[in-house]
Amino acid sequence: MDVYGLIGNPVGHSLSPPMHEAAYADLGIDARYVTFEPPADAGAAAVEAAATLGVSGLNVTIPFKQDVLTAVDPDPLAERIGAVNTIDFATDPPTGYNTDSVGATRALRSGGVELDGRAVVVGAGGAGRAVAFGLADEGMTVDIANRTEETAHDLAAEVPDATGHGLDALGDLVSDADVLVNCTSVGMKEDRSPVPAEALHADLGVLDAVYDPIETRLLRDAAAAGATTVDGARMLLFQGVEAFERWTDRDAPVEKMNVVLRERL
Repeated sequence: MDVYGLIGNPVGHSLSPPMHEAAYADLGIDARYVTFEPPADAGAAAVEAAATLGVSGLNVTIPFKQDVLTAVDPDPLAERIGAVNTIDFATDPPTGYNTDSVGATRALRSGGVELDGRAVVVGAGGAGRAVAFGLADEGMTVDIANRTEETAHDLAAEVPDATGHGLDALGDLVSDADVLVNCTSVGMKEDRSPVPAEALHADLGVLDAVYDPIETRLLRDAAAAGATTVDGARMLLFQGVEAFERWTDRDAPVEKMNVVLRERL
């Protein structure tokens, strides 16, 4: 039996175990997906222990996405992003990937959004970094808007064909954009949007990485403006799908994983 899992602190809230185990059951794969909660300073040590124990693959979440870089050989994308959220132990040293990036682009495409033209990414933290690199790699011009404008400029200097801005520029940026992705937590705990509603328009594809609630204020405003909307559960789904496919070398049962994920939201 293969063992896969998730390291993070805390991990009790994770929706990854039911989503992955539904995929194993659907495809008849003899595997389990378990969670590990090492101390906050022991991310790299946890990866080394997992390798010793014969774990086949790990997902990685807060606060370990940067810490585990020292224990893996990151692929070029994960190295550029500066964070790892998926580890494959089939190699020595284990290979580190960042599937948040592909999770966002696959989520957008699955929702009918074309990835060309200009994109606006709100937030320059971990998710914002992953999404900005992913959209740039698709050939999009990327505008990054962040509360601390200097951080947006720093990230834009690393991302091809990107420009950094403060949040006060969002109105103008979104009015001219083809794709908008919110990578902040705004909208998670309050009915609030990081983007002025009047800037949203019908030619826009909007992804909100917040998945609880599924329908955020940003997505409601975007739908009212006639935009194409993609909820955060799709990004969560496809980052898991990408990890599953890397580990097993099999096509994931996407719809089965999606149903199980949404049942638990």
